Amino acid sequence: MFSRRDLMAATASGIVMTAAASAQAATFGNPDLPPQGAVNAKGPNNLSDPGPQNPVIAGQFPSSQLPPATDIGGMALPWATFNNAPRRIQNGGWARQVTQADFAISTTISGVNMRLTAGGIREMHWHQAGEWAIMTYGTCRVTVLDNQGRPYVADVSAGDLWYFPSGAPHSLQGLGPDGCEFVICFDDGQANEFNTLLLSDWIAHTPPEILAKNFGVPVESFTKIPLQNLWIFQGTVPGSLAADQASSYRDADVALYPFTYALGSSKPVKSTRNGEIRIADTSNFTASATIAVALVTVKPGGMREMHWHPNADEWQYYLAGRARMTLFNSGPNATTIDFTPGDVGYVKRNFGHYIENTGDTDLQFIEVFRAAHYEEVSLSDWLTHTPPALVAQHLNVAPEVIAKWPRRAPGIMPV
Repeated sequence: MFSRRDLMAATASGIVMTAAASAQAATFGNPDLPPQGAVNAKGPNNLSDPGPQNPVIAGQFPSSQLPPATDIGGMALPWATFNNAPRRIQNGGWARQVTQADFAISTTISGVNMRLTAGGIREMHWHQAGEWAIMTYGTCRVTVLDNQGRPYVADVSAGDLWYFPSGAPHSLQGLGPDGCEFVICFDDGQANEFNTLLLSDWIAHTPPEILAKNFGVPVESFTKIPLQNLWIFQGTVPGSLAADQASSYRDADVALYPFTYALGSSKPVKSTRNGEIRIADTSNFTASATIAVALVTVKPGGMREMHWHPNADEWQYYLAGRARMTLFNSGPNATTIDFTPGDVGYVKRNFGHYIENTGDTDLQFIEVFRAAHYEEVSLSDWLTHTPPALVAQHLNVAPEVIAKWPRRAPGIMPV
């Protein structure tokens, strides 16, 4: 026999279960209650925004204005941009940066966007953090000395990388005809390009008699040194690379490994009809001890497949095209955000995510990790290498459907 209380509780439970089932059936892919998303907003003014608002900015983030119904919870904003970062402009070039001070979620990587004119020099300096960079425009001459006193001098162009370890002294100079532009990543979210260890600063703050003793020349040799740091300044376009290499390598061993790598022209490690992925880490760019990267190209209609990275957070820089990324974390939490050229994204280690090309041109971006090796787990690769009966019981999907899913982590979908 059931008491009246038991019957009422059972009835209430049944109503809740029925409501949940109805909600799920009515809004496929939106299992959460109360239901979210525009599809569930039935009132005539539910989607209106009387303001105040900035329609120009709002228009850049359609996925924030009308998130997918599957988005839920709240995450730290995974978006930043160089487009509104203040530029420090000097004769010879400029730079702007996005550090953890501006982008709270970015704990492992800080980013710098720099432009040098033809002959423009980023003065000789070194950092507490390791420096990785990708060239996005023009040509640049780099010089560096490794920790064994071995020099390296090279020219880099669009698509090329460099890596300088923490403490390695180096310089950058734009070449003709129009200098260069590049993006730098430091392996520390708090690293600051405006606060580096500069040659001019150290010389200006060392007594002249010490300089004379150190370099074995008269004190008078240092009467015209700059009293303020140079940071970026206009110089003359350097001569031939061979001449600079000859003068730098004289009486010295050459660096054991190159500090530059031609990522843009390297062979893709993954390629489908909708895009390709190139990777640089210590397996092919030995010098890059603390940074691993992927250069991703996705064609219109394509998508960077659902995946996660088990060994490091992912810092992204969007080079071309338009993108939409959804992040997934426990909770559940799911957040969708849009990206355009010059934007920066960030994905915490092990957060599931995918990136769609939402434009009509190729999408290209870089993924940067504070790690020696690139690591990735593909959702489809996992599910297709698990007994299909087990997967079918989890997802209520027929084994014959699972058999059609892509195997071996294609990287870009559709294959």
